[in-house]
Amino acid sequence: MHIVIPDDYQDCVRELDAFAKLAGHQVTIYNDTVTDEDELVARFKDADALVLIRERTPITASLLARLPKLKLISQTGGGAAHVDMAACREQGVMVLAGTGSPYAAAELTWGLVLSAMRRIPEEVENLKAGRWQRTLGTGLKGRTLGVFGYGKIGQLVARYGQAFEMNVLVWGRETTCQRSASAGFEVAASQETFFKRSDVVSLHLRLNPDTRGIVSAANLASMKPTALLVNTSRAPLVETGALETALRAGRPGMAAVDVFDEEPVREHPLLALPNFLATPHVGYVEKDSFERYFGDAFENVLAFEAGTPGRNLAEEG
Repeated sequence: MHIVIPDDYQDCVRELDAFAKLAGHQVTIYNDTVTDEDELVARFKDADALVLIRERTPITASLLARLPKLKLISQTGGGAAHVDMAACREQGVMVLAGTGSPYAAAELTWGLVLSAMRRIPEEVENLKAGRWQRTLGTGLKGRTLGVFGYGKIGQLVARYGQAFEMNVLVWGRETTCQRSASAGFEVAASQETFFKRSDVVSLHLRLNPDTRGIVSAANLASMKPTALLVNTSRAPLVETGALETALRAGRPGMAAVDVFDEEPVREHPLLALPNFLATPHVGYVEKDSFERYFGDAFENVLAFEAGTPGRNLAEEG
C-alpha cells in the first residue's frame, strides 16, 4: 500500500519503534502543513491510505472528491471531528481510529500551571540576561483550582490539584458534576460562580457545537486579577477575541495555553502580551503517547489490508 503521513512537524515518525510495523509498504511523510487544496491533492492523490496526526489537516468533502484512489483514513488518537464522515461514507473511504492517553496532556497542563504561577519562563530568561529575582510568584497551596470538564484529563488534573493541597472546584455538564461530586470534589453552584471563585481555571472539554464559545467574555471578566486561565483543550472553547481583550483588561491576570484557532502559528497578537504564556500544541507530543497513537494507527492499516478492520467511523457518522 502507498501510505501518506502529513504534518510530521518534528520529523519523528520514522524514529518511532511503531514505524517498523509499516515495513514493506511505500510510505511518504511530509514535515509541514499546507492548507491549499490543490497542494493537498498533489500530495495525497496516489495514496491508498492516509495516517493523520490528530486534527492537523482537515479532510473535507471537496478534497475527498479529488482523491479517487484513497481507501482508508487511519486516525491517530480516538477523535476524528476534522474528517467529513458523510463524504467518506459516500466515497467508500473507511475511517479507523485508535485510542488516546490522557497523561501527557494532563502533565503538560500542570507544567503550564506551575510555569505561569511561579513565573518560571520569565525568571529563566531573566537569569540568562543577568537579571536576578525580578518577579514574585504565586503558590498553589490553599488556592482554588477550577476544573471545567471532568473527563479523563480533567480527572487527572483535579488529582494533581489535590496533591498540591489546592481546593478543587468542578463545573461542566450535569453528568460531569455528578461524577465529580461522587469523587468527593466540590461542584460550583453555577458557571458564573465557578469563574469568580477560581484562582486557576483549567479547561478540559471536547470541542463541539455546544461547547464552542462556552467560555464567554463575561466569564473571563469576572475572574480575579490574580487568576490564571489554562487551555490545553481547544482554542474555540473561548469566545472569539475574548481572551486578548480580557488579558489586556487584566481579568484574568494571566493565561497559559497550548492551543490556537489556526495552527501552526507563526504570528499572533496574544504572543506579544506579557501576561500570556503559550506552547505550540505539545500536550500530546510526547514519546510514549506517539508510540501508542501511531502504533494503533499502523495496526489499523495492517488490519484493513488483511481484511479485518475494526469499527468504521464513517458508517457511524
